[in-house]
Amino acid sequence: MNLESPKTSVQKPAQYMFDQLTDVKNFEKLMPDNIAKFEVTGEDSFIFGLKGMPEIKLKMKDKIAPTKIVLGAASDKLPFSLTANITPTSDDSSDVQLFFEGEFNAMMAMMVKGPISKFIETLSGNMHKL
Repeated sequence: MNLESPKTSVQKPAQYMFDQLTDVKNFEKLMPDNIAKFEVTGEDSFIFGLKGMPEIKLKMKDKIAPTKIVLGAASDKLPFSLTANITPTSDDSSDVQLFFEGEFNAMMAMMVKGPISKFIETLSGNMHKL
């Protein structure tokens, strides 16, 4: 299952956005209002939980300065990745777009597609808070 957020334009340079997104504690600022838990569990990992959803642990898998950051599920039970692509648009602005890729069976994909789409749109829409 592949999902993508709309591109979000931010009035910050690409390197700044890269630095902010590679610091996992900053993801708390991007989370939706219905967050039930957010806990940094290491330099490159965090756990979050939304009301009514299971907790998910994300871990930094890859980073290519200043244009790409890949977070992945720390558990193999639900293998997925969340990639942030950062495109410089000028010296002091950039576009950020999130891509979600997951391997789910058809039933699971049907159940999680809506909530995950809404979730990555919220993360993307909150980029200006960084």
